Amino acid sequence: MRTIGYRSRGLLVVALGLLASTAVAAPKKGGKGGGTTSAPKGGAGGGGSTSGGGDAGGDIEMDDNGKGGGGGGGTPAGGAAGGGGGSAVDSGEIEMDDSANKPGDLSADLAASDQANATVKQGQIKKTPLAWKDIVVVVRKPFLKVRRTELNPFVATTMNDNMIRHEAIGGEFNYYLTDVLAIGVEGQYMVHSFNEPYDLVARQARRLPTLNQYNWQTALDFHYVPVYGKFAIFDKKLITWEAFFTAGIGVGQSEVVPRDTKYPGFTNFLIQPNVGASMRFFLAKWLTVNIGVRDYVFVDKFEPTDRVMFPTATLAQDHADSSLINNIMFQAGLSFWLPTSFEYTTFR
Repeated sequence: MRTIGYRSRGLLVVALGLLASTAVAAPKKGGKGGGTTSAPKGGAGGGGSTSGGGDAGGDIEMDDNGKGGGGGGGTPAGGAAGGGGGSAVDSGEIEMDDSANKPGDLSADLAASDQANATVKQGQIKKTPLAWKDIVVVVRKPFLKVRRTELNPFVATTMNDNMIRHEAIGGEFNYYLTDVLAIGVEGQYMVHSFNEPYDLVARQARRLPTLNQYNWQTALDFHYVPVYGKFAIFDKKLITWEAFFTAGIGVGQSEVVPRDTKYPGFTNFLIQPNVGASMRFFLAKWLTVNIGVRDYVFVDKFEPTDRVMFPTATLAQDHADSSLINNIMFQAGLSFWLPTSFEYTTFR
């Protein structure tokens, strides 16, 4: 019985020993351990005969692939270096100390940008010369009149006399002190013709109307140009124009038309101030077209009603009837400018 008891105790000890050795010899999953077992994949370090460099079983393993860096002081027979670490990295792992994932350096980036800009600036720069003539704000006037002479032959006709009509041929000579102010002289020679109402009145009333004819007139004029502009013809061509006012003082001559041809007529010397407005259209640097209206104001003397009492011209003139006259005339002409060209003296 004693022998059986010793045997039972011996078997129990052997069983406990085998159980303990089995627990010690079993490798952890992905752990770092030693012993006589071979190193798992990932380079775990193998130890000596009894002790290893691995951690105890209380560690929490985040990687279930069994890869890790084991440490230990094992012999070469252990199949791995004692202090070695695993060389392979699983794609699911995040390496916190990887240099490729380090944030960029701001100062280095700025230095690189400055270097790139310096490279661009060091290239050859082409300089384009500039001048005042290259800066255009408003299109300048295509025609200048300052210090130029205008020769303007024109024709004219009366507008406000229904009994007698006067046609005139004349001319103006103007000199422009500035581009808007001029002084000049004009002269006209006139011819007359009777309109239809003249004969109608004579036939119906059995009386001839009292009329005067105008022979000539001349004046000293001043011109001022306050308006300048342009317009397009069928959206094809621009025409430049301007409007100007005229005022002047002159002299002229009128002549009485006798109702009865057996009595002589007489002439009157007239002081004639005049005012007017005109337009000018520019065709070339030396040629313009002018149209305008001029009002010549004067006091004229007419044949006396009772001409039988004053048979001579002197007596008739001394007893003549006076009246204020506005002789309004329409004028049209061509202007020729000298010199024929001009130069701009200011910037555009």
